[in-house]
Amino acid sequence: MTFPSFRRSGYAAAAPSVEIDVEAYTPLVRKLASIMIARLPASVELGDLIQVGMIGLIEAARQFDPAQGVQFETFASQRIRGSMLDELRREDWLPRQARRNSRQIEEAISKLEQRLGRTPLESEIAVEMGLELEQYQDMLGDCKGTTLLHFEDFGGGDDESSHNPVTNVADEDSPDPLAAFSDDSFRQQLISAIKFLPERDQLVMALYYEQELNLKEIGAVLGVTESRVCQLHSQAIARLRAKLKDWL
Repeated sequence: MTFPSFRRSGYAAAAPSVEIDVEAYTPLVRKLASIMIARLPASVELGDLIQVGMIGLIEAARQFDPAQGVQFETFASQRIRGSMLDELRREDWLPRQARRNSRQIEEAISKLEQRLGRTPLESEIAVEMGLELEQYQDMLGDCKGTTLLHFEDFGGGDDESSHNPVTNVADEDSPDPLAAFSDDSFRQQLISAIKFLPERDQLVMALYYEQELNLKEIGAVLGVTESRVCQLHSQAIARLRAKLKDWL
């Protein structure tokens, strides 16, 4: 597929015209899509994200103004991510059942930790939930879109309305998730919780969030499949959320 180049005229002599070769930045779109899809459920296709990202790249090439002093790759990355997120917001990117499954896994992990006094094995979590190990691992794969901190965590209750972000938006007295996430005490709690993760889970988190490797690359390091890395990542998040449950 061949993509057009765009010439953007500047303001008189202050900003010279610049020609953007869109095709040269297609690897950037694929990279950003690969990073984003690791946090999304299996129903989201990589190709769909790339297609939407290409639209964001083309729009970025049309709107880029070198006079603003920003490199095109930085400007384009923001537009590409924005296009992908806008598309995901138009869809239910983490189905309600996946959220329920995620909460069930967290509850099972929390109960086992209290009962055993240690981090439970994957097989023990499966037994606690009344599932075969393969069924539990499939559930982890379906929960790949779960994140460490949800807006709904600040609803203040377990009823259905408390998990509706809209009910909290206009309430000035409701907790601010961003402020809580950036709070020093939360960071310390998170660091402590990570130290209690199994060694393999810690490695997955380090490779993904610190080294910024994608799931395929992490799989190559660990000698497992990409889908298995996805399961390990989801399980690590569930373990952390179970540890941080009282703080949340």
